[in-house]
Amino acid sequence: MSVQEYRLFIGGEHCPPVGGEWFDSVNPYTGKVWARIPRGGAEDVDRAVSAAHAALSGEWGRMTATARGKLMRRLGDLVAANAERLAEIEVRDNGKLYAEMVGQTRYHPEWWYYYGGLADKIQGEVVPVDKPDMFTFTTAGPVGVVAALTAWNSPLLFVAWKCAAAIAAGCTVVIKPSEYASASTLEFAGLTREAGFPDGVFNVVTGFGADVGASLVSHPKVAKVSFTGSDATGRTVYQAAAGGLKKVSLELGGKSPNIVFEDADLDAAVAGAISGIFAATGQTCIAGSRLLVQNSIRDEFVARLVERARKARIGDPMDAAVNIGPVTTTPQFEKILNYIDIARGEGARCVLGGNRATGAGLDQANFVEPTIFVDVTNDMRIAQEEVFGPVLSVIGFEDEDEAVAIGNDIVYGLAAGVWTRDIARGLRMTKRLRAGMVWVNTYRAVSYMMPFGGTKNSGIGRESGMAAIQEFLETKSVWISTSDEPPADPFTLR
Repeated sequence: MSVQEYRLFIGGEHCPPVGGEWFDSVNPYTGKVWARIPRGGAEDVDRAVSAAHAALSGEWGRMTATARGKLMRRLGDLVAANAERLAEIEVRDNGKLYAEMVGQTRYHPEWWYYYGGLADKIQGEVVPVDKPDMFTFTTAGPVGVVAALTAWNSPLLFVAWKCAAAIAAGCTVVIKPSEYASASTLEFAGLTREAGFPDGVFNVVTGFGADVGASLVSHPKVAKVSFTGSDATGRTVYQAAAGGLKKVSLELGGKSPNIVFEDADLDAAVAGAISGIFAATGQTCIAGSRLLVQNSIRDEFVARLVERARKARIGDPMDAAVNIGPVTTTPQFEKILNYIDIARGEGARCVLGGNRATGAGLDQANFVEPTIFVDVTNDMRIAQEEVFGPVLSVIGFEDEDEAVAIGNDIVYGLAAGVWTRDIARGLRMTKRLRAGMVWVNTYRAVSYMMPFGGTKNSGIGRESGMAAIQEFLETKSVWISTSDEPPADPFTLR
């Protein structure tokens, strides 16, 4: 296969980086270079932000909300028509299963349809203010240029989550995708032009965090920053954005409890535990990496879980029969193996996996065996720190109160799962668990209609659903005097 060379997307055009440099994108499964990605820099960021800022007062800014919505729905149709091609590109870039990525790219258009329909439903309100002879109302307008920094594990899904709501609100965007998975976002950019978006509405500058990310977050014409990634990098982004008093949304890490009670449907709970940690090779912020199992069923449940997980097939992510693909990056692969060593050193007992996966078709890539640790206590590093890989920590509990205490005893608060046939218990747990999302008798379910985001170190703000569009709007208060008389005392507050 020939190596494809990509270009930046700025002001409606594909263009080379000012510095004239590219870097390689390596297929995580084959280990071979398949694409060259432009290495942008501060000058490219300035060009993109300037184009985005100009669009706000240009054709895009003058366009009616209804017209914006029509363009968004057209874009959704184009993504649907190209879903399989975009999914294949994402697999080459990040090594995740084709079945997972094509599911995401086929579902991706729903964000554009949903927010396209919402674009002309953004309304203010008339306020019956307590002042006489005043007519008052509010309006809602775009915050301005949005910097969107996305992660490598689901690039186009994150584009939909961040950009559909922003564009519906009337904002313009500059995206900095992860240097590990940039190609699909550049491909997607071309579809925005095909859909008829005015120049400057959607821009993509690829490159590295120190060159592109830092310049983008600190740019004076950027009004809002939306970031997905680790909590450590999120803090850096937050601090940099604070220097310009920019609005910020952060979707960060997690160490989510997946809680199984003794009255649960155990077959369903085993499947939910598998989905929670081994789907996407564990490379997801919502991974149910802490499995809390009631002591009365713990041994039986772990035995069932090990039996099921042992059957998982590891290999080529394009193979429909494969369940677990390679780890996307070498640094992440090394981090996972290091945490496995840490867990053993802490006294956790490995009952499945715990090694690099090797064998025919595996040696050229970074594969980790599905790994399960038992005898884990919640104070261990393996239970407190995000591994971002197929590594599960099993923790026992006696009753509901202890499950809540363990579940909440973490700096993260992104997601949680609860498995029980007792609906009253399920509802109680949703109230008591400190997480932005709680699934009962399911796991890893997402929708364009439902807010996504966490509490504590898992982030700030929400993506998807009605709540997301508020992240990109500014409220303006309008006061109109209906009095024919001037104020009696102009030196006092009215």
